[in-house]
Amino acid sequence: MICSMTAFSRKEQHQEGYSLAWEIRSVNHRYLEPGFKLPDTFNFLEPQLRDQLKRHVARGKFDCLLKYQPATHSEAGLSLDREMLGELLRIDTVLRVETQNLGTINPLELMQWPGMLRQAETDKQMVGAAACALFEAALQELVNTRQREGAELLGFIDQRLDGIDLQLDKLRGRLPEILAMQRQRLVTKLEEIGAELDRDRLEQELVYIAQKADVNEELDRLATHVGEVRRTLDQGKSCGRRLDFLMQELNREANTLSSKSLTSDTTLVAVELKVLIEQMREQVQNIE
Repeated sequence: MICSMTAFSRKEQHQEGYSLAWEIRSVNHRYLEPGFKLPDTFNFLEPQLRDQLKRHVARGKFDCLLKYQPATHSEAGLSLDREMLGELLRIDTVLRVETQNLGTINPLELMQWPGMLRQAETDKQMVGAAACALFEAALQELVNTRQREGAELLGFIDQRLDGIDLQLDKLRGRLPEILAMQRQRLVTKLEEIGAELDRDRLEQELVYIAQKADVNEELDRLATHVGEVRRTLDQGKSCGRRLDFLMQELNREANTLSSKSLTSDTTLVAVELKVLIEQMREQVQNIE
């Protein structure tokens, strides 16, 4: 299944003693680039969370935010690191003796020291497991969103591929008429200037014009690339980079077709092809 790389999900969980909320945002990126913003207490979860993410997605830039709020009535929610507190007070005493500073330490400043307030170990493990389970649910919601958007992208691209097929058939059917018009145009110009027609020379010029105006090879390659795009889409997700390469190949053939154009018919088809290809390329950038 085709998946978009752009999506958002949010999951909340409220338990006695705490509440958790995950917000996950993803945008297009050439590779997989996860980013986690976790409360300091739960930094130890990041390796496990990265593994969970890799099991669900292959490409994209992810911003994963965990919000944790202990209940105000929970007595076991926070604990004081008494060992760290004693060390800080000891250092404070030494500094005041050395500097002859008689000021007192501010308890609020001590509480703001990194790691001074911490959650009890048993609660941290329990809440960490709940956070991982909630992250899994948020990831599943994100994947579902990416799949829905991917289905819309697939429909959009299919329409443009049908448009390319239509333009190729249109030009291929016009090629004999285009060559006949070029032949008649050359004969008419020679007659207008009153030049004596050298049949052998005329045939050589007509062969040269026919070779220059023959774009069957470009049309065949364009049709081949369109078929490859369809086959790649049928394979399922994680095909964005291959599709991006095929868009480049399609655009290259459209440019060649334009450069070999001798009539407005070929030029208009080449322009329409470039428009369709560019529209697809912009959407392909969002496919995983």
